[in-house]
Amino acid sequence: MIADDPTPSNAANAHTADSGSDTPSSRAQLLGEETERRIAWLTLSFGFVAAAITGAVYRRDWAIGIAAGSALAWLNFRWLAQGLDALVIDSTAQSSSQKAQVPIVTYFLAAFRYALIALCVYGIFKFLSIPLVGLLLGLCSLGAATIAASIYEIAKPLKTRP
Repeated sequence: MIADDPTPSNAANAHTADSGSDTPSSRAQLLGEETERRIAWLTLSFGFVAAAITGAVYRRDWAIGIAAGSALAWLNFRWLAQGLDALVIDSTAQSSSQKAQVPIVTYFLAAFRYALIALCVYGIFKFLSIPLVGLLLGLCSLGAATIAASIYEIAKPLKTRP
């Protein structure tokens, strides 16, 4: 009876197809996730290396500002990625409807992210007496990481591309 039941084999095939699917969209999704991870660790790496060099060569308070700015840039990037993931899930769930409704909380969280980053920068600058330019340079580590990850994706050999 079990041999005649097609459900287990179909379920096994569905699981195999999901976990090892070789469709262009699944490969592109995995490629995008890999690039997101690369940008995240490069942001922290660039920021903390710059902070270490600045602390050794110039001034400690500037190094703290660069490190804090890069940590805020990393946090901003993580929140942005989570917000976009939520937006994609909402839009995919409503793909059959004529007019998709984006929850108001999505807009609130996007605005709140920027307000929270600005509040953190103000607090660090005002209460910890960290130079504002150091914080801004640390925030630029996200841009540097994005450029580096983009150059890597362009220069990657064609064999490893989907």
